Formats: sequence, C-alpha cells, structure tokens
Amino acid sequence: MEKKFIYADNAATTAVSKAVLEEMIPYFTEEYGNASSIYALGRSAKKALETARERIAKTIGAEASEIYFTSCGSESDNWAIRSVCERLAKKGKKHIITSAFEHHAVLHTCQALEKQGFEVTYLPVYDNGIVKAEDVKNAIREDTAIVTIMYANNEIGTIQPVDEIAEICREKGVIFHTDAVQAVGHVEIDVHKQKIDMLSISGHKIHAQKGVGALYVRKGIPLTNLIYGGAQERNRRGGTENIPAIMGLAKAMEIANTDILKRAEKTARQRDRLINEILKISHTRLNGDPVKRLPGTVNISIEGIEGESLLLMLDLNGVCASSGSACTSGSLDPSHVLLALGLKHEVAHGSLRLSISDETTDEDIDHIVKVVPEVVERLRNMSPLWEKIIKEDNSK
Repeated sequence: MEKKFIYADNAATTAVSKAVLEEMIPYFTEEYGNASSIYALGRSAKKALETARERIAKTIGAEASEIYFTSCGSESDNWAIRSVCERLAKKGKKHIITSAFEHHAVLHTCQALEKQGFEVTYLPVYDNGIVKAEDVKNAIREDTAIVTIMYANNEIGTIQPVDEIAEICREKGVIFHTDAVQAVGHVEIDVHKQKIDMLSISGHKIHAQKGVGALYVRKGIPLTNLIYGGAQERNRRGGTENIPAIMGLAKAMEIANTDILKRAEKTARQRDRLINEILKISHTRLNGDPVKRLPGTVNISIEGIEGESLLLMLDLNGVCASSGSACTSGSLDPSHVLLALGLKHEVAHGSLRLSISDETTDEDIDHIVKVVPEVVERLRNMSPLWEKIIKEDNSK
C-alpha cells in the first residue's frame, strides 16, 4: 500500500501551483528580456513587470505605483522599518512600537535599530494571542517614528486588530506598517480603506515560488534606497527584476483573492474539526483566540511530550507539520510566541502547528485526527515528564 503523505505546514511554505507555474514558464523560455533594455524583448519584459504591479495592487486595494518588488517578506519588513526610521531619525523621531511576538524579521530589525540609538516598546500579547489597540494608543509618543504590528501571527494564526491600530496611527500622525505575510490571500485586505501605510507580502505562502515578495507603501511616504547600483524599483532597489517570479506572484495573488470568503469558510471548517478532535486529548490547549484566527492555522500545546519527537513521528506516519516558525525550527529554545502568551517552557516545547490549505481534503483531516492521538499516546508512554504529570493529577 502506498504510504500516505499529507502536507500540513503551509504556513512555512506552499507548493507552487500549476496555474502559477504555467504563468511563469514563458518568461523563462520566450519572454526572457531584461526589463531595462530598450529593444522589443526588453520592452515586452517591462510591460509584463508593470502589468504584474497593477494586478498585485488591485488585489489589496492599492495603486500600482505603491507596489515595490522584493525577494521575500523578511526583506519587505526590513526595508519598511529601516526606511522610515532612517528618514524620521533626522527629525528626532527615534521611537518604535511593535509587539513581543512579531516574526523575527521585525524583532531582529528593531533590535538592530536599538543598537543605533532607537528606543523600542515591545507591547505585551495577551493569553488569547492578540495585541490590544488601546496599548498601541497608550504607547505612542511625540517621537514615535513607526508602529509595526503583524496582521496575523505566523505560529498561532491569531488575527490582530489591524483596522483599529491603523485608525489610531492615522489620527496620531504615525506611520503604520503590518507584516501581512501570513494574512495575504487568506483574509480580505484593502489597504486604503483600512488606512494601512505599509504592508509586507511573500509569494511562497500563497503558492508562488520562494524568493519573491512585495512591499506596499502608501503614496506620499518616501522610501530610502535599499540597494544601490541600478534604476530598478523607481531607483530604490537596484538589480535586474526576476520577471518569472514576479509574474507568478501576480497570478498567485489573483487566485488567492478570488472567492476568498468561500474558500476561507471551507478551510475554517476543516481547521475547527482539527481543533475539536485534538483537544479531546487530555492536557492539551489551543493557543490563541478560537475565532479571531486564520482559516487554516491550528496551534495546540500538548503536555508530556517534546515537540521535535512529535514532528518526527508524525512524519513517519505521513504528516508534515511544525512546532512553530520555519525560520526558527533549528532552535532548541521554546517559541518566543508561546512564551509571550504566558506558557511555561515545558508546555511551549510540546506545541504542534498544523496549517492547511485549499488543497487539504476531508480525508486528509481524517488521517491527521487519527494519527495525532496515537502518536501522542506512544510518546507519553515513553516520557518521564508525563509520568510526573499523571502523579501530580492523582495526588490532587
């Protein structure tokens, strides 16, 4: 019998879809011109580039001139934050507001800026995995340069009150950036209506290839140079554009935003079944708000086991999952996201993240909810930590 294979780690990366690949192929083989060249092949590449910019802008309610192409979401985060801070530091604004459970692309950028004399306020995250807009309002000062709060958390999937935060920042005259890498293509976004100033996108989370992303920058907010050496991206990011990847990103954005609510409803139904079934296992807890979360992301802490062992054994049973962010999977430290929620180290170590997509079937969910309890039971039977938990329960 063929071994079962279920991919449930779409928050880490996704497979390039057939439609996206077909969109890209001509720009490898036929339309391979340099967009900076003046002959016909180059002009054709330039036209494709600008058409892709328009297509992407349309999916998030932006204008084409507000879209800059990057290599990934991390680059977009870095560029947005560093650009604003570099520019506004000259006006005495050297204060940054972010949250304690941002992606490391944001946290490490803020930490680097602290070494350059910036002050950073790391807002707390509550046990439901959501930052309070009121905390943002109270933290804003006269010298605040930027507020950067993610749209949806990459590990636990909770959706933040972006509209409220953006409204507060607009009233206070502070630039608001959001890392929307996990949210784009899964929730409806309209940057102008939501008063978002800057927004980061990554292609490989929505079935485009790795190595391509975008940054939305509201008209009127100047960007500093990221890469010198060319006139690309309106003289701000030198380097020949990756036209095939950019075309793939445009196609992926269009597909992801077509019938988005209908698809989210189907995925959320499967997500809720995963949550309900896995929580039947004793000594488990859902991390993050049960409702204000991405349609496809589940994060559950399972006491008495170690996360890495759980993932390896699930892999042997045909399930690809994660214990948190793919960017920190090599670390032995517990997730900073789960610690920010107030979880103890030993509980945070036993987390399981399952992130499903449109391609996940009900049969896939059947297999996951069958395998997870079996694997947990086997691991607990070998765990001295579980023995301790049981003894403590019996003594109560």
